[in-house]
Amino acid sequence: MRRALHRFGPSKGAPIIETEPTTTDRLTDRTAWLLAAITGATVANAYYIHPIIADVARGFGVSPAAAGIVPAANQIALALGIFLLLPLGDRFSNRRLAIVFAACQAAALVAMALAESFVVFTAASTLLGFVTVVPYLMPAYASKRVAPERLGHVTALLTAGVIVAILLARTGAGVVAEHADWRWVYWIAAAIMAAATLLTVIVLEDREDADEGEARTGYFALVGSTLRLMREHRVVLVSGTIQACNFGTFVAVWLGLAFYLTGPEMGYGTDTVGYLAAISAASIFITPALGRWADRIGPYRARFYLALCQLGASLMLWPAGASIWLLLVPLLISNIVGAPIDVVGRMTLLSLAPDVRTRLMTGYIILMFIGGGLASWLAPAAYDVAHWPGIAAIAVALTAIIVLLSWIAWRREVSSAAAGWNTSRPD
Repeated sequence: MRRALHRFGPSKGAPIIETEPTTTDRLTDRTAWLLAAITGATVANAYYIHPIIADVARGFGVSPAAAGIVPAANQIALALGIFLLLPLGDRFSNRRLAIVFAACQAAALVAMALAESFVVFTAASTLLGFVTVVPYLMPAYASKRVAPERLGHVTALLTAGVIVAILLARTGAGVVAEHADWRWVYWIAAAIMAAATLLTVIVLEDREDADEGEARTGYFALVGSTLRLMREHRVVLVSGTIQACNFGTFVAVWLGLAFYLTGPEMGYGTDTVGYLAAISAASIFITPALGRWADRIGPYRARFYLALCQLGASLMLWPAGASIWLLLVPLLISNIVGAPIDVVGRMTLLSLAPDVRTRLMTGYIILMFIGGGLASWLAPAAYDVAHWPGIAAIAVALTAIIVLLSWIAWRREVSSAAAGWNTSRPD
């Protein structure tokens, strides 16, 4: 059963490969690296706003609370796009869909760079989120062109593309905004997406990817079945809610940092926010080891322990806020355990039927981005009212929910295993 699903991503919002390929190995390492570059370029667009949101707010003359609408609408639109557009991958060529959606992202980024009003900028960012579907099409494309024994290797390459892209997006955006102008961030991003679109045209094969049985399934039936299956499998709702709070904590803290560090209290430049984002690199090296640890002790128990660490880091945010050096401690802990919480959340779905996992994972991802969207709106509003202590309070509240739900899920799993209702390895 485990070989049927290949997870990919210690990063937040990372895509998933869930079907074993039945074709011969036709995907070279060079092509896999190019697919990783395309995936990374499309994922990065959601993270440029994190270090520069204070600059954007000042540029349009809006309050932090109003500026929070931009990432919030982007994340909610991303969830909606996954729900409404991703099922098209079962009906049409992944290549054609990827080209169309990548080109739409490039156009939206140009609109954001040119926007003279906050309304236009927000609308373009919302469109950008809605068409960010390419990262979730690429794994399915790759899985049908690589031999089973190489799928883990290719998955690791795609994962590396996502993590490096998020790191560079947050770091690069802060540096560019500090030494040039925040609009240049989106001009550069548009150029990157134009190159990614061209790469998509060149690299991806021109053939239909949908299986014959899936192609006969109606679009509305595919979309509607996702909601029905989520109701039938409570574990998806629980794990999805935990990840919504986990991703929400990540978004709230980093948006809050952009206001706090560049404000009068701390007085740092936008580039400092970007440099701080470099600590995300720690997750590249530590997450695989924590994943192996979760394999040994079970995902439910591992998630509870990781959640306790996340809560501890959140409790440190307020007292550590007086010094950027002290802030490094809770930020590092949060980045180390945040990604594995996502990974073990996906692991809890491994025992579900293979023929419904894709749609259940779609539901999981939708819940995650809804959480990110709500936190994107709530964090700037809280900063408007209570400044950095308000951000710390949001982080504590969200991570406390993670701890509570993780403990409840773990105890239920142990009880089910003891009663013989679950044949999976007990925690």
